Amino acid sequence: MRPRHLVFMSLGSAIGTGLFVGSGAGIQAAGPAVLLSFLIAGTMVILVMRMMGEMAAADPSSGAFSVYAEKALGRPAGTTIGWLWWLQLVIVIAAEATAAAAIVASMWPGSQQWLLALVFMSLFTAINLGGVASFGEFEYWFALLKVLAIVAFLAVGVTFIFGWLPNVPAPGLSNLTGNGGFMPHGWSGVGAGLLLVVFAFGGTEIVAVAAADTEEPETNIAKAITSVVWRILVFYIGSVLVIVTILPWDSESLSTGPFVAALAEARVPGADVVMAVVIVVALLSALNANLYGASRMVFSLAERGRAPRALARKGASGVPRAAVAASVAFGFLTVALNYLYPETVLMILLNLVGSTCLVVWGVSIVSQIILRRRAESAGVELRFKMWAFPWLSYFALALLAGIVVLGFLDPAVRIQLLATLALTCALGFAAWLMDRSAIKSGRQLD
Repeated sequence: MRPRHLVFMSLGSAIGTGLFVGSGAGIQAAGPAVLLSFLIAGTMVILVMRMMGEMAAADPSSGAFSVYAEKALGRPAGTTIGWLWWLQLVIVIAAEATAAAAIVASMWPGSQQWLLALVFMSLFTAINLGGVASFGEFEYWFALLKVLAIVAFLAVGVTFIFGWLPNVPAPGLSNLTGNGGFMPHGWSGVGAGLLLVVFAFGGTEIVAVAAADTEEPETNIAKAITSVVWRILVFYIGSVLVIVTILPWDSESLSTGPFVAALAEARVPGADVVMAVVIVVALLSALNANLYGASRMVFSLAERGRAPRALARKGASGVPRAAVAASVAFGFLTVALNYLYPETVLMILLNLVGSTCLVVWGVSIVSQIILRRRAESAGVELRFKMWAFPWLSYFALALLAGIVVLGFLDPAVRIQLLATLALTCALGFAAWLMDRSAIKSGRQLD
């Protein structure tokens, strides 16, 4: 894959319903001060991406942070984080297919949601079974459509705010300070918004996984990560700034679709249909990128003896077809369960992996600190480095700890954090037992 494929794959995974739908909940929680929530979360993402970039440029691997965690913290840690991330992705894949099918079914009378979900899963399985180059090219154009939609939204929003739309009164800047002020719920509101925003940024780490399939990874991973972070911040913060300027933060329309509500305020005809199509594209783009990430992670686990060896086989095109099949099989199963038990199964599964990104980020930060110190002690010169090491690395760890503490103060997030913690501990215990059993039986550990 080329640098542009890396950039748009990461964008495709990160820019989805968290921005197009979930940002409305963040605005209602914090008011216009949700911009501070986005700045704090954005800072966190920039630091974590830079640290992952340092490790990926030095050691490109399809196992990415799972491999780095194993080198820094031991085999059980690497196995745990790899399987945890894989589970997160395959569950999210099913959620994305289900959500996209539901939207299309609502726009296409007479269609069956379960059949649409099956078609989406089958289509993207076929795409992922093709060569890496064709997959990267497909994801590039798919994600590009989503990016162009955001750019168009920003253009319309700025034109509206400055009063350049004919026969449409400009909203001015009153919504930024009215209805209780810029920070109507104080810092507690900013904290509540931060929790919602952090989870929306999940998925950016897929760029580290894709490093192994990239030409000249030492050079291209640095370019890709640098490009990804500023684009995500511009798209997220720019879009939310436009929304909170156009609409009052307590507008009921924010809960159903902030982008649609903002465009409707600007009297853009057909805004609901256009945004519905964009959201479907966003979901399917994320599904495509996440299936790639899941297959490469379980392939890496199999290569290292942490998953069935059959999953490490590659086809003639170099694609780990068994790993793709295993990843999508769980997705098909989850879609089927969601069809049978729509009110329970998917929500339970999503709660289990809802805060997985915090675990991945935390382990990656600790791994970077340990591996960077080892490299410096060994006199290894890194081509792509974390800024102001070790201070910014420790700052990122402290920031992440603060986000977790805030999460435990919110009852709904607390349940999600505890569920993810329980799953992580269960996987960690299973990984420890696996290694112990191997040692007792005399098998050599890779």
